[in-house]
Amino acid sequence: MLSYEASADIAAPIDVVWSVLTNGAGYSEWDSGVTRVEGRIAGGGKIKVFAEISPDRAFPVKVSMQQPEKMTWTGGMPLGLFKGVRSFTLEPTDSGTKFQTREEFSGPLLGMISKTMPDLQPSFDRFTAGLKAESERLAGA
Repeated sequence: MLSYEASADIAAPIDVVWSVLTNGAGYSEWDSGVTRVEGRIAGGGKIKVFAEISPDRAFPVKVSMQQPEKMTWTGGMPLGLFKGVRSFTLEPTDSGTKFQTREEFSGPLLGMISKTMPDLQPSFDRFTAGLKAESERLAGA
């Protein structure tokens, strides 16, 4: 298994962070790694994420969520040959929200595919920093 993760303490209420996280149309404004998101981020829905690392390729994922604390995006190849599961977890704190995101890659083709994948940690760090900045801006923090 291969995984990446990032977290932040965000000085904004959980509902503000959740609204930013589930507004796909706004991603390109605050996440420098995403050029656009097609579709509505809602439980049971399917979206396509277009990333800076491969701007002409869509990454289709299925969305599952337990509002407003957890959301999971699942994508990959048929038959589980290669699978990516990204989770987003929000936890209320005295000063706002604790945010964590993690993606785990698995499957029989992981060894071969991982050799062609760039290091995604900078993308996770930028995503988290952007979510924090946008959520705090909206909350007036």
